[in-house]
Amino acid sequence: MNESLIKPTFSLKKIWPIVKENAVLIIAILAAVITSLIVPPDEKYIEYFDFKTLSCLFCVLAVVCALRNIRFFYTLAKAIVRKFRNAKVAILALVYITFIGSMLIANDMALLTFLPLGYFILHTTGKEKYLAFAFIMQNIAANLGGMLTPFGNPQNLYLYSKFNIPDAEFVSIMFPPFLVAIILITACCLIFVKSEPLEIEEKAASLPIWRVVVYLALFAVAILMVFRFMPYQIGLIIIPLALLFLDRQALLQVDYGLLFTFVFFFIFAGNMGRIDAVREFFSYLLGINTLIFSAMSCQFISNVPSAILLSQFTDNYRDLLLGVNIGGAGTLIASLASLITFKEYTKQDPKHTLSYVLKFTAFNFAFLILLTVFCYLIG
Repeated sequence: MNESLIKPTFSLKKIWPIVKENAVLIIAILAAVITSLIVPPDEKYIEYFDFKTLSCLFCVLAVVCALRNIRFFYTLAKAIVRKFRNAKVAILALVYITFIGSMLIANDMALLTFLPLGYFILHTTGKEKYLAFAFIMQNIAANLGGMLTPFGNPQNLYLYSKFNIPDAEFVSIMFPPFLVAIILITACCLIFVKSEPLEIEEKAASLPIWRVVVYLALFAVAILMVFRFMPYQIGLIIIPLALLFLDRQALLQVDYGLLFTFVFFFIFAGNMGRIDAVREFFSYLLGINTLIFSAMSCQFISNVPSAILLSQFTDNYRDLLLGVNIGGAGTLIASLASLITFKEYTKQDPKHTLSYVLKFTAFNFAFLILLTVFCYLIG
């Protein structure tokens, strides 16, 4: 009797971490399966998938993994931060590095790269009291910094491709809230961090120059794919083939969970778009205010699925783009990047999880409200 009770409990303990780790993917799979019962698979399913988005996302992630494996971003960031001997300026530099990094290597990869650096700096200098604040600001910087470029946030890449948004128009849409985000983040760092002396003695490690050059060239190929200067099919051959010889591990380290999340949400969104009642309901809500409704939806189903789902019901890509980007601020599930930050923080400081969540919620909703009001007023 006791053994039969113990075995399921043991199994649940083993399965639960996997479920937590892949919660969004599991939800995407369930959503796809349930809607497939309503709209059975047929020849139209192939039209659901944006193969350019999937290809570009895969290539960018693969090259970024290769650069991470040679500690390119970590070494570069550490060398920059070592220039500063002040807690206020060092944390500001960390946040700016994450902000800029998210524009180039996507928000989740920027956090995976630079959150450990933030912990390293604060831990080795005895400034752990700023850890929660630094992580929260890095998280906000990653979510909002990535909004400026099509490849900065996954939902950007999808919307940029789906609506074929011109490059100049994309930047012109996102630049005003991007600039406001910089001002707000800078103000927070200046207000909430004291000017205390820092000592960071560890020197930046040397890099394998030839690999840096090759990987940056491959990254340039990925960028050419994103901006439509190169057919994505060509890049999809060049990049995996090169990494197959140079760094096979990078190909294995790609976030395939994110890629399959896109695949299953494509199925879910495509099916939802073929259900008349759902199409009329969402079209009605988005017709009232696309910006506010899309930002609100992110708080419950995260920004990537919100972008994929809501794009089926509106042509107002400007407000949708703004909404699913600023909507990344807010709840812990508003962005996958926020879950990455939460996981990293609890690993480093599990005793203060509740305090972190409260601070995270306060700062994020303040940013969400201010940016939503700003975008609404300029709209």
